[in-house]
Amino acid sequence: MPLVIGAGAGAGTGSAEAGSTGAVGAGAVGAGKAGAAVSEPCAMLDDVLTTSVSPVFIGRAQELAILEDALARATAGEPQVLLVGGEAGVGKTRLIDEFLASAVAAGAVAAVGGCVEIGADGLPFAPVSTVLRSLRRKLGTELDGAAAGQEGELARLLPELGETSRASHDGDGRARLFELTVRLLERLAAERTLVVAIEDLHWADRSTRELLGYLFRSLLSARLLVVATYRSDDIHRRHPLRPFLAEVDRMREVRRIELSRFTRGEVHAQLTGINGAEPERDLVDRIFKRSDGNAFFVEEIARSLNEGCATGLSESLRDLLLVRVEALPEEAQGVVRILAEGGSSVEYELLRAVARLGEDELIDALRAAVGANILRPTADDSGYRFRHSLVREAVRDDLLPGERSRLNRRFAEVLEAEPALVRADERAARLASYWYHAHDPAKALPAVLQASVEARRRYAHAEQLRLLERAMELWEDAPKEIRRAQRPMDYAEVYPARGCEDQALRHLDLLAEVVVAAHMSGQRERALAVSKRALRTLDRGGDDPLRAAWFWTQQGKLMEGLARGDGWEELSRAQELVRGLPPSPVHAEVMAQVAGWTMTHRPGAEGLAAAERAVELARMVGAESTELNARLTLGYFTGDSGDIERGLAEMREVCERALALGDISVLGRCYVNLASALEGSAGRPRRWRPPRRAPGSWTASAWWTPGPGFTGTWPSRCSPWAAGTRRRRRP
Repeated sequence: MPLVIGAGAGAGTGSAEAGSTGAVGAGAVGAGKAGAAVSEPCAMLDDVLTTSVSPVFIGRAQELAILEDALARATAGEPQVLLVGGEAGVGKTRLIDEFLASAVAAGAVAAVGGCVEIGADGLPFAPVSTVLRSLRRKLGTELDGAAAGQEGELARLLPELGETSRASHDGDGRARLFELTVRLLERLAAERTLVVAIEDLHWADRSTRELLGYLFRSLLSARLLVVATYRSDDIHRRHPLRPFLAEVDRMREVRRIELSRFTRGEVHAQLTGINGAEPERDLVDRIFKRSDGNAFFVEEIARSLNEGCATGLSESLRDLLLVRVEALPEEAQGVVRILAEGGSSVEYELLRAVARLGEDELIDALRAAVGANILRPTADDSGYRFRHSLVREAVRDDLLPGERSRLNRRFAEVLEAEPALVRADERAARLASYWYHAHDPAKALPAVLQASVEARRRYAHAEQLRLLERAMELWEDAPKEIRRAQRPMDYAEVYPARGCEDQALRHLDLLAEVVVAAHMSGQRERALAVSKRALRTLDRGGDDPLRAAWFWTQQGKLMEGLARGDGWEELSRAQELVRGLPPSPVHAEVMAQVAGWTMTHRPGAEGLAAAERAVELARMVGAESTELNARLTLGYFTGDSGDIERGLAEMREVCERALALGDISVLGRCYVNLASALEGSAGRPRRWRPPRRAPGSWTASAWWTPGPGFTGTWPSRCSPWAAGTRRRRRP
């Protein structure tokens, strides 16, 4: 059964901003039914007609020309990036819909992803995952073929590709994920023009912004056009998108479009389209004055007048929007309020369970809300969203604090009971958000910790840090039995709590996770502050030398990275703490760090001995990643002492083993240091065979591309094998 969401042709997805066509699919022009049928459950809302949206696309000729020029350049093989800014309601989505419709008609493949809010939280990589999922639906096996050999990494963004591969514990894995994503898009755009639209960039999480920044910088040659929209009126001085925009503005591939408000003549044309007849001059003047040319406001005022409101606008647009919601039947109002708190969009079955309505009652409520142009189906027809985010914000802001807590609890309880109601890659983050905003620490703490683990697996380190900070906030409020039931997350590198399944997670363990997440996300000042806090706690808490040594090691790396010192004082403290203790991963790591430090600061016999001891300890306790790093340092010292062939052979063996293990952090350092060693020993020509690549793997250069905010686990180091290369450092 056909469904009319508005009154005109459109393309793409997302909240239909002011002046948007209103129809989900392309085809119809003018008021009436959309020509394309939609799937259940949305198809149950048959013959819903709304008339507040102009079927005629108004103005924006210059902006459309810029977009069409970018499309032509992309079609010629020159990748393009366009950022479209404007205040809320000015018509960004309508412009993108109109452009996407013409691009698809010209033979391009378009995919749209929106930055998602869950309550007050963003969802890591949400728009990128949505784009890849859309492309997989449209291109089928072609995307699978383009991802062949790298499914384990790309599954972090698109779980449908299979199980994720072994995670890297430093920035190299994240950089590789970014690189593979760029190359996947380039492959898909090799034979066709691909248009990727990202909506609501002002809601983007930090990981999404960093991936997009990497994409913008890294595109080389592909028929690819990326268009992203954002609310310019939301970008205050401290908004996280502000530095991102400043950075990408310096890229020659990036152009920005700022949408202005409508002129009086354009408002006149918009009202003519809405009403199907020429409006009176006084009416145009009145609406233009009250709306100030904002296209969405024009629609709302016109609708209010058409429904008999004498003033056309109450004291605020927010009040007017709420009046429209309050005019709905009671059950429809309840559904709208539930949807407002549930997130940017809510799946139909989840909405049904939370609303506790029968199917007929829910369909009647949704029909009323869609008919009032308040809600619309999602792009994949699996659920519902607000037609415009301003409406959602008005409804959500009107909820009472207790009402919001109650709704979040209902969402959390339903999702906990029926996890399959949402996509697996969204489940943990959404459950954590719902329980947190339900103000239930006993439920929120475990959910937040699990969500932090999921964020780390996707290399969304900034979001992991935010969740861990939230766990620290909840820690004291959670009941003791809940805290005792939590277990170490087995991630903080060689932190002593790793693998202790019968040992409860302690606050100190949580601080260790925060240090690593902050370091990995480039927030070194925060990592340093938490590390110092942990050491103060250890000073007060008695004898725990292994954990103290671990934190001193982290602090040494941070001090050097922040140029607060060379890190030796901290490493010396760590070395002294582990002296005489039984072998442990911490002991091996400390010695490996000492060896690495001496390699870059004062090479000599002391460093060689430290590297040998680190290898010995790492082998005794089975810490293979630490062993490989220490062997790489040992290979340098061996070559520097004069046995160049043996040193190179050691480094090659490490590279082979790191490649076999998929240990990206070690492999990145391998290639950099081995290349430096070969350059430094270039007094006589020597032949070198690079490590064999695993079947289906990409070129070595793609494995070592530092991503945005890259922070390595190891201090920078390259080997001073010749005077001309002494003190060369890893980037």
